[in-house]
Amino acid sequence: MTKYDELCEVAVSNYGLVTAKTIDTLGIHLKDVLEWVKSGRIEKRGRGVYRITHYLPTEYDTYAEAAALVGETAMICGESVLAMHNLALVNPAHVHVAVRRRLRKELPGWIETEKATAEMSEDNFNGIPCQKLAEVIRQLRGKILTERLVTAVREAGTRGLLDVFEYDSLRKEFSI
Repeated sequence: MTKYDELCEVAVSNYGLVTAKTIDTLGIHLKDVLEWVKSGRIEKRGRGVYRITHYLPTEYDTYAEAAALVGETAMICGESVLAMHNLALVNPAHVHVAVRRRLRKELPGWIETEKATAEMSEDNFNGIPCQKLAEVIRQLRGKILTERLVTAVREAGTRGLLDVFEYDSLRKEFSI
């Protein structure tokens, strides 16, 4: 198996993305990466983040890429979590990403960062780090129409996106 094949194997399970850290772990040299970028086999998406070009896109690519570009302490938060789960008919202009430590990277304009608070709890949805869905629904109460949030709670419960305790708690809070 060639180094490129190893890279592709890792990338396929991560929305076509690989980071410089992963590349280093695989023992791939920078000159090889630059050669693959030049030949069009991979594309540079941002500082230390690459995507294989023959990857078939999914609906979650934007969120995975945002988390990868921001770094290891990133998690998708706020309205973007609802959008990622396709709930409450939200379509934020930016992907909202919370970070736990100071960020000095320059990021694309479609990513909006905010400092993660101590109350934020992290979850993982399809391999993408994000804020817990129940927490987001509570946080957005009063900012998004209540009827949309009620529908989101019902749908999330039906689709198994909330555990039994979260679902019961949200049903009581929203009087469903």
